[in-house]
Amino acid sequence: MNPRILELALRKQRLQMRADAERSELQRHLATVDSVLDTADRLRDQFHSGLQWAREKAPLLSIAALVLLATRPRRAFRLVQRGWVGWLLWRRLRGARGAALNPAIASVLLRLLGRLRAMLG
Repeated sequence: MNPRILELALRKQRLQMRADAERSELQRHLATVDSVLDTADRLRDQFHSGLQWAREKAPLLSIAALVLLATRPRRAFRLVQRGWVGWLLWRRLRGARGAALNPAIASVLLRLLGRLRAMLG
């Protein structure tokens, strides 16, 4: 047999073995990524079902918010403030237009928050 053909056949065989090894290593690595993506999909589905539940129970949640506001105004104010800041951070992370708070609006809101704090406590 021609030595050049034999050399090419051996090289082809080594490349096929190397490709098989790389393929199985890639499958092993992708198995962990697949489980992480499955978890993310489950969390997203749970979040969407929670939002759907909140939309269906909006009147009940509104009544609960009003009761909280009437019985514990400071706590309600803190929760609203944290929610608002969280919402701004979420918008900024998502890159929404106008996510940055206008400084003029921020100063008015800070004064308003200070007056509310003074009224509550």
